[in-house]
Amino acid sequence: MVRRRGPVGGVDDDGDKRVRNTRNTVLATILAATLSGCALLPGGGPAPLDTFELTAPQVVAARASRSRTQVLVAEPTALKSLDSQNIVIRPGSGSVAFLKGAQWSDRLPRIVQARLAEALQRSGGFGGVGKPGEGLAIDYQVIVDVRSFDISLAGGDQAHVGLFVRILNDRNGVVRATRLFEARSPLTGRSNADYAAALDRAFGQAAMDITDWVNATI
Repeated sequence: MVRRRGPVGGVDDDGDKRVRNTRNTVLATILAATLSGCALLPGGGPAPLDTFELTAPQVVAARASRSRTQVLVAEPTALKSLDSQNIVIRPGSGSVAFLKGAQWSDRLPRIVQARLAEALQRSGGFGGVGKPGEGLAIDYQVIVDVRSFDISLAGGDQAHVGLFVRILNDRNGVVRATRLFEARSPLTGRSNADYAAALDRAFGQAAMDITDWVNATI
């Protein structure tokens, strides 16, 4: 009887096929892992972003309280570069960049709205201060346009906040007053926290000035 011999190493044809199939399966697994962006490697995901907030300033109490006057702070308008969670950097004139690895906790206009409302509430000058949808019988609206909210690296390395504010009489639609508020604060370091802190200081000064002005104007 003649016996059929397999390849060198004593593996028959069926065994050789099993080896090839196993090898192909391993290669396919490695390729899939590579194409998925090394998802199987520990720590392969993106690093979490540093997330920052703005704080409302500690305002001085208003001289007089208008217990029946209610004020609504509308959501501010802003250009697209400022209407997001990105922290804006201006490396030079006409150029815009975003701070790497950092973000605001919400869209910037929503944070500005919330903190301005908080500052006006703390002043104690009005019977009610709130945002749309909070059931106020509105007498006046504080309408803000965010003109600047960035770190300028072109000559000065400082935070710059510019807020254009209108006071609108909600009863008759007449604009009572308008004013541009600007504030600056120097950088004290180069970390993400230092950038955010400089912007918070500049915003705090602008918000305090706005609160004093609104109380004096209405």
